[in-house]
Amino acid sequence: MIFPTQWREILERIDAVDPIKYSKDRNYLDGSVSYLSPYISRGVISTKFVLERLLKNGFDPFRIEKFIQELAWRDFWQLQWKSIGNIDLDVKNSQSKLRHQKISQALLNSTTGINAVDDHIDLLKKTGYMHNHMRMYTASIECNIGGAHWLQPAKWMYYHLLDGDWASNALSWQWVAGTNSNKKYLVNQENINHYSRTQQLGSFLDNTYEELATVECPPQLLELDSFEPEVINLKFKPLILKPEIPTLIYTTYNLDPNWRSDEKVNRVLLFDREQLELYPIAPNVIDFIISLAQNIGDIQFYFGTYSDLKKEVKTEEFIFKEHPFSENWEGKMDERDWMFNVQNKLNSFFPFWKQGRKQLKSYVQDA
Repeated sequence: MIFPTQWREILERIDAVDPIKYSKDRNYLDGSVSYLSPYISRGVISTKFVLERLLKNGFDPFRIEKFIQELAWRDFWQLQWKSIGNIDLDVKNSQSKLRHQKISQALLNSTTGINAVDDHIDLLKKTGYMHNHMRMYTASIECNIGGAHWLQPAKWMYYHLLDGDWASNALSWQWVAGTNSNKKYLVNQENINHYSRTQQLGSFLDNTYEELATVECPPQLLELDSFEPEVINLKFKPLILKPEIPTLIYTTYNLDPNWRSDEKVNRVLLFDREQLELYPIAPNVIDFIISLAQNIGDIQFYFGTYSDLKKEVKTEEFIFKEHPFSENWEGKMDERDWMFNVQNKLNSFFPFWKQGRKQLKSYVQDA
């Protein structure tokens, strides 16, 4: 899958989405998924923007509820992150049957022995994309069969993903591992064969779910390693800013070309060094982000911390968009475009969705 980066092409991709067909076959690896996640997670478009464009294209929101519900999951994970704070720790339960806190070499080398999984790990490293169902399969094998704590393999996956969203990624890995859910998510070979249209037999997953719950760690997952990629030291031209006007701070999760687009401001994309040290991203992901940023007029680039930038640059005001990574920044914060206005603190998705669904009627009225 190729992900174009020009604004016109991104709009064309939204318009090509078939949300009705999506609801029927999205779980198949060759199903009708939207391929919008990199643009949503990087803040080029919001979930609200996608919904409003679909309605403008004539879709009835109550006929495409499943698609809207999946959009809502992205907002929910972000709101959960805001509510919880540190999601690098087990959020609800301690992970059970834990064997180690590293990562199996099988994940790093695409050698789990599960053919569909290995093929899609290779695809992830090549393209920066992995189908959501395959992400769950990979996490289940690593955590619930191999006994890995979820954190290192979650960082490994995040490193490769063009749609890297730490909330969605970390909390989904925790959901699979049982630290953010009532039970662990297990997958067997039959399930993988069904949704990937493969016919593999005889693997360590070729068991019933009852047997998988008690299976010993297979030899393929015994060899361990640490995931410690080198942080790239980015180099950009020195900033040339006008001190008498505000400065908009774009980030790797806010690349909205329409944000205050009619205002006279400086525009700087900050690659936050501290964030990248904690949550590294691959060179092809950095290239993708830089390419997306070209949709923003007069954008300049800066590698360092937010505090470094504030010390180095004298400007009338710093303005940034709401996000958990920037909640402690000083300056003016613009709210994000949430799809729903849900005020109550909710610990699970479906009460959140129940409140949000009631607001779909207002979208119909405004369309």
